[in-house]
Amino acid sequence: MNQADPGFADVVVIGAGQAGLSAAYHLQRRGFVPALPPVTGQEGRGPGSADPEGAARPLTYVVFDAEEGPGGAWRHRWKSLLMATVNGISDLPGIPQPTVDPAEASSTFLSRYFGGYEAELGLAIVRPVKVRSVSREDSNPAGRLRIATSRGVWSARAVINATGTWTRPFWPIYPGQSSFRGRQLHVADYVSADEFRGRHVIVVGGGISAVGLLDEISKVTGTTWFTRREPVWRDAAFDRQAGHDAVALVEERVRQGLPPQSVVAATGLIWTPALRAAAARGVLQRHPMFTGIEPGGVRLADGSFLAADVILWATGFRAELEHLAPLHLRGPGGGIAMDGTQVAAEPRVHLVGYGPSSSTIGANRAGRAAVAGIVKLLSGSG
Repeated sequence: MNQADPGFADVVVIGAGQAGLSAAYHLQRRGFVPALPPVTGQEGRGPGSADPEGAARPLTYVVFDAEEGPGGAWRHRWKSLLMATVNGISDLPGIPQPTVDPAEASSTFLSRYFGGYEAELGLAIVRPVKVRSVSREDSNPAGRLRIATSRGVWSARAVINATGTWTRPFWPIYPGQSSFRGRQLHVADYVSADEFRGRHVIVVGGGISAVGLLDEISKVTGTTWFTRREPVWRDAAFDRQAGHDAVALVEERVRQGLPPQSVVAATGLIWTPALRAAAARGVLQRHPMFTGIEPGGVRLADGSFLAADVILWATGFRAELEHLAPLHLRGPGGGIAMDGTQVAAEPRVHLVGYGPSSSTIGANRAGRAAVAGIVKLLSGSG
């Protein structure tokens, strides 16, 4: 397929992680069929339209995934992140998880689970495909969208974006950062605690990944933990109501067009047996953020100096939305104003795995909601 010979689909889904697979499942359940290579004179009809023989044309979809294989971001998680320590994984819709071995690496199990799910349902996933940009084909608010990819150009009536955050690690900037003679890495680059033996490791961040890796690394070498704010620990059980309340807080932010806050920031850190053991070992002694980085370590808030060999930035991720930049979706608040999963200013675009749907439970719900909204949109514009 080339620039002069675009592919056509009613819906393009970008990303095949949990949110993208959920969207694909619900599209298929609603009667959407895989988009085929274009046939002259057949492209771009609306729902309920007819081909030259008068037969109704089924709605079509295709999923573009930038990964080499199934699993989404889970393919890249560190091997020591076992299923026993993963912070809850929901079943994909329609097919329950296979039996879980708590000692198996999450990257291995979930890649296998996602791959089996794709195969069993026959989902229309094409990979590896990098989506470079999404833009409007014309000024018609009910017109089509142009999706430029590493494997040609496609035209669609709606887009479900499910690109997640893993490819956009966030690195804070601190004075003297470039002068540090040791190693700096982000959680996205983490492999194993063993590579840090004999080195003092600074862990920066107040989320689940930060405390989990702090616990792991502290078992083989010295560590110091820094956060911008005092961590909030949750003693009460994290039940369904607590999850609902946390998601509601994030949802309100994106409805207002503010950058989404992580669900973890709304819930607080949850005590696990492993983290209680780490606390008992004195590992979870949090320090306020250092004021600067020097060649051999960091300058602390009280003016003293801490020597260090490694700085691990467990500082989170940002949504991967650069390919949507031509649509100019961001508002004055710096975020994208949302109405559920739908972009308020662009009803042809739905974001799943974004903001309140960035959790695994939220991702499944978002996939269903996005497809329901798109079916309504396409039915009204046909």
